[in-house]
Amino acid sequence: MKNVTVFCSSSDRIPEVYKQDAHEIGKLLAESGYGLVYGGGALGLMGIVADEMLGKGAHVKGVIPKFMVEVEWQHKGVADMELTTTMSERKQRLIAAGDVVLILAGGVGTLDEMFEAISDRKLDLNDKSMVVLNTSGLYSPIKEMMERLNEEKFLRDNDNLYFVDTPREAIEKINELVK
Repeated sequence: MKNVTVFCSSSDRIPEVYKQDAHEIGKLLAESGYGLVYGGGALGLMGIVADEMLGKGAHVKGVIPKFMVEVEWQHKGVADMELTTTMSERKQRLIAAGDVVLILAGGVGTLDEMFEAISDRKLDLNDKSMVVLNTSGLYSPIKEMMERLNEEKFLRDNDNLYFVDTPREAIEKINELVK
């Protein structure tokens, strides 16, 4: 089974459009036969994607730091839950466990995860392609910045970073990348 690592928001206080795309991503990933590797949370987009996958019988693996378990942020329905000591260890395990990385809407934590994956890819520390779901243009400024960095030769081509606008396009790109 191929696994998709998903980085996304753990907040419930976000616009509905992001939640709708998270529901659709979870549904499409499960229907396409993928397993989910994610941050182990029960709330926000994390919880939505995990719930959709679990509801369809797909495999879900959570990776969560012990301190988050102690404050009960983990998803109780995820049986395959790996504990880490630090957030840095968590990111490395999440990236390593997936065949491709999918980035949904999120805040600074999601940006941190995304840029660490990009940086590690540039340094040949991982070989993961990354698909960014640009719901409502949230990541358009980052897309423009990455294009500029590429034009100025700070990046190689696009370092396997793909921006898409819909959940369906995200699954199509993942299918293409994970063959």
